[in-house]
Amino acid sequence: MKNACDIINSLQNRPQFSKLSRFGCIDKIRLSFSAPLQKMIKFAYIKNNTLFFVLNHPGAKQEFDNNIQNIKSALKYVQPQECKELDIQDIKAFVTHTPSRKQAIAEKKEPQTYPERAKGDFQITTEDAKLRQVLESIQTIIKEHNES
Repeated sequence: MKNACDIINSLQNRPQFSKLSRFGCIDKIRLSFSAPLQKMIKFAYIKNNTLFFVLNHPGAKQEFDNNIQNIKSALKYVQPQECKELDIQDIKAFVTHTPSRKQAIAEKKEPQTYPERAKGDFQITTEDAKLRQVLESIQTIIKEHNES
């Protein structure tokens, strides 16, 4: 009787699920990075035998660029088992400035409104005619909003 791990491995090796092995390879390589750099990786993909890492901060890109030669040499000598059938020749990274979906969903919420607490019964004690006229217009607007 097969256990769950054997069943998943046999499913991943089927041709219709070949992309699952790519994601497993990418995940193994991503886990080899330092923890702070892992947090700054939004996602990764493979295109034309090049592994692209999409980062969310320019500082992460700079750190990635400083370590890229170490990463490439390590992958040449010790390649994860998930990456055996993939021929990754180059590794690149770039920074994306697109907002994440979580922020877009948060923006859809209606802004919270509060009832007007001002009554418009304040005294205008200024002697400047222009300022007095502006304050009186504000006072009438507040009173009109309280009546409706």
